[in-house]
Amino acid sequence: MSTSAQTIYEKLEALNITLPAVAAPAAAYLPFVQTGKLVFLSGHLAKKDGKVIVGQLGKNITTEEGKAAARAIAIDLMGTLHAAVGDLGKVRRIVKLMSLVNSTPDYTEQHLVTNGASELLGDIFGDAGKHARSAFGVAQVPLGACVEIELIAEVA
Repeated sequence: MSTSAQTIYEKLEALNITLPAVAAPAAAYLPFVQTGKLVFLSGHLAKKDGKVIVGQLGKNITTEEGKAAARAIAIDLMGTLHAAVGDLGKVRRIVKLMSLVNSTPDYTEQHLVTNGASELLGDIFGDAGKHARSAFGVAQVPLGACVEIELIAEVA
């Protein structure tokens, strides 16, 4: 079920993706915690060029922009996961994503926004990237970010 580390890193390179370093927590939490074979990654905010992408879906951010933001979060999550385990080849499965989409009360495409992260994880990890998930519309996300996503992974 797993993909070799070389293949994962080759896929990232082919997509011109460079994994970022782990960002320092902005509050009283850890960026990741491992218990047994599960690694829990704290929520990551949507960023572009190191700056939080601020906005609200259904108001001033389109679904496609939100999807791109979720994809960018998936890249950040993979960078944190790499830091947590040292080698993405140790990832046996992406178990679950939870996505918080800063959206207006009438916006209903949170699932499409979250596909930006889900699709990239599937492309990189193959079958091991297929995961359970939740996508919620929320009134606000820290720092006004348009999307926040957390991840749970199983590792060797």
